[in-house]
Amino acid sequence: MKSIGIFYGSTTGVTAGIASKIASVMNVDYSDVHDVSETDPSVLGGYDMLVLGTSTYGEGDLQDDWYDFISGAESLDLKDKKIALFGCGDESMTMSFCGAVGVIYSRMQTTGARFIGEFSAECYDFEESDACHDGKMAVGLLLDEVNHTELTDERISKWVETLK
Repeated sequence: MKSIGIFYGSTTGVTAGIASKIASVMNVDYSDVHDVSETDPSVLGGYDMLVLGTSTYGEGDLQDDWYDFISGAESLDLKDKKIALFGCGDESMTMSFCGAVGVIYSRMQTTGARFIGEFSAECYDFEESDACHDGKMAVGLLLDEVNHTELTDERISKWVETLK
């Protein structure tokens, strides 16, 4: 069994780029970085830690490639696995910033996996997000590559430290 697998959905390439940065910081081989549009959900079972990433569209919607993938993934038994989440969004979407991360979090609850990697979203200015609870604490790493690219590398590094 492999240690870490990174799974992402990306329409414009932004989330794919973030997945590659995370892989680099975590020393994950690129062969363990998976585009969900080209991957069967059963591949999740081959890893101890799953890093799942999505962009948010519209009113907090998942990136399109995630819909079929998560339908298969949420029925898996992943009770001995850890899941860390990351997502890209635009804080000017104040009522749904990175909401798709919250969608993955909710739908993957049925798998029995343990979620890790909560992260503060306090540096962003938004009203609501399905990815946040308890004020500005997020269920994973939230990134805004539209308005705050200058925060990305430092936030990835800090977040990866919390996963160890």
